[in-house]
Amino acid sequence: MLTAIVLITVDRKALPTAGERLAEIEGVSEAYSVTCEFDFIAMVRAKHHDELADIVTRRIAQVEGVVRTHTHVAFKVFSRYDLERIFA
Repeated sequence: MLTAIVLITVDRKALPTAGERLAEIEGVSEAYSVTCEFDFIAMVRAKHHDELADIVTRRIAQVEGVVRTHTHVAFKVFSRYDLERIFA
């Protein structure tokens, strides 16, 4: 299972609706509205790199109002929760 953290900038007009649209995307486990230089952070889970690429470039990037994304692929997870079991 691959995990990616996608930092997302959206057009100001899309702020009220982008979060819900991001959360509806298959493969996005969570979408957070955040402070700082980005507007949203999406946690993405995929089984393969091709699937991850599709989620980011074809689904997230195509949400109305998305201007830019920055994707960080996680190497390891350090957590008290068994995320592999939850998302398997």
